[in-house]
Amino acid sequence: MSSKLAAYGERHAQVLFGALGRIAQQPFSTAMIVGVIGIALALPLYLGLLIQNARQASGSWTEALDLTVYLDTNIPEAGARALADQIKTRDDIAAVKLVTADEALQEFRDKSGFGPALDVLKENPLPNVIVVTPTLAASAADGAQGLQRALTGISGVANVQLDTAWVKRFHAMLDVLHRLTVMAAAILVTGVVLVVGNTIRLDILNRRNEIEVMKLVGGTDGFARRPFLYSGALYGLGGGVLALCLVALAERLLNGPLQHLTSLYGSSFRLSGLGLSLGFATVAGSAVLGWLGSWIAATRHIRGIEPT
Repeated sequence: MSSKLAAYGERHAQVLFGALGRIAQQPFSTAMIVGVIGIALALPLYLGLLIQNARQASGSWTEALDLTVYLDTNIPEAGARALADQIKTRDDIAAVKLVTADEALQEFRDKSGFGPALDVLKENPLPNVIVVTPTLAASAADGAQGLQRALTGISGVANVQLDTAWVKRFHAMLDVLHRLTVMAAAILVTGVVLVVGNTIRLDILNRRNEIEVMKLVGGTDGFARRPFLYSGALYGLGGGVLALCLVALAERLLNGPLQHLTSLYGSSFRLSGLGLSLGFATVAGSAVLGWLGSWIAATRHIRGIEPT
């Protein structure tokens, strides 16, 4: 039994190295085919990586949405601190920060450039503000809206601002983009199968005489098809590796500018890559696509070749 398995593995190894040798003898055409496959697979990977990072970047927006509590202008700073202490005792509150009217006016004076114009004001028109961060359990849309209603009912609170609509719209746009990515991936995957199939078809036509001789001495269709299956799988394997290289290159080129951009907004966001599991799945899936395209073409065309 072991000798049969060894012989079986040896035959397949011979066919594999033979297919690899034939591919290496045509470097230009091989590079063109692998390039087409790599670019076709890299495009949906690019979009998928974009969606993945956009969701990660916006994760903190949906998990910890701050509520801005505007107090009545007639409430002094001491009363504002008492309200902040009262709000902090709630179980659904993670953190409370008081921004006094004087602090808000000073910040506006420093950042707006209207310092001299503000000097003519007889009194501070800004209210004391309490910035409330809900707990993770209360950060869902329903929980945050319930907290907003509860805070609005507190005496001395003029308004509670919770702007989650833009976050919902952003994620709705990501959902649409995700569906478009899936559709584009399906079209491009079909294109990969067709490209490999057409390449194998031409290879079969060029080796027609060899296949006829093989069948004349008793070779089966499966035996004649085997080298082409390995060739298709190798094309797909090379295309998958190239796709990962293209995505890694794009990540390297974009990471620096994105880090600089997000640092201007006080964030330390960094692009995340595809990951080891997804990278392995991409290469393996690409090899399977190459094998499928070659199997379709080889099965159809070798069946029609008979020795004369």
